[in-house]
Amino acid sequence: MQRVEIDEGSGFCFGVTTAIRKAEEELAKGETLYCLGDIVHNGQECERLEKLGLVTINHEEFAKLKHAKVLLRAHGEPPETYQLAKENHIEIIDATCPVVLQLQKRIKQEYNATPADREKQIVIYGKNGHAEVLGLVGQTEGKAIVIEKLEEVHKLDFNKDIRLYSQTTKSLDEFRQIVAYIEEHIAPTATFQYFDTICRQVANRMPNIRRFAAAHDLIFFVCGHKSSNGKILFEECKKVNPNSYRIDQPEEIDRKLIQNIGSIGICGATSTPKWLMEACKKVIRDEESL
Repeated sequence: MQRVEIDEGSGFCFGVTTAIRKAEEELAKGETLYCLGDIVHNGQECERLEKLGLVTINHEEFAKLKHAKVLLRAHGEPPETYQLAKENHIEIIDATCPVVLQLQKRIKQEYNATPADREKQIVIYGKNGHAEVLGLVGQTEGKAIVIEKLEEVHKLDFNKDIRLYSQTTKSLDEFRQIVAYIEEHIAPTATFQYFDTICRQVANRMPNIRRFAAAHDLIFFVCGHKSSNGKILFEECKKVNPNSYRIDQPEEIDRKLIQNIGSIGICGATSTPKWLMEACKKVIRDEESL
């Protein structure tokens, strides 16, 4: 019999777990509950919650709502969202991850503390357009500079003060490379401070998933296509085990791949539910019994 193992370190992070629990608690009351954006970047889990009654809306639809109840997901929102909710008498169920919430506060304080006579660049290492990053940029009235990778650091003005923060789910290694580059190029007349705001629960998954991927002959990485975190983690799997495949659901498992394989590992992103990984394991076991 093949060894099929699910990575114990994979699955929802604390922030996502809390958001889903809050949604389930509210839905159990039988009232209409809206969620601003996908509650998690996993289509299967979103479908499960929609069957329970969760209604996913975008920002345009949110702007038209009045006297409703809306859940804010773990990624967080800019200040305008809260202001609009107040004006339209919307009850907010705030499921913003505590790590993200703390980061928003730090960036807002930094922005408000900027002297009028000294220009300061607030820089966020993150993915442009990502929900969390939009919430962070919103703390600076849209003035923060977003850089997605090391190659983009050159667009900063090294003659001006720089304060560097990071999206909570970005790569710790690349963040350190960005810090080193700025330290090397910052002008003597300018100041530079950086704040390592990467979530350790997420960052620690990188070395863990490398070890897990290396320990198996074949890897199925279960992850929604929208997950930024999933893309990064899958790339790490692929580096140490070229026999790694990214799938969104059990139906995507290629039966030919699992033939004559001794050890199969199943892992996923911070947005991958455990029940989905279990379903993938079941498909493999069922195929084995045929």
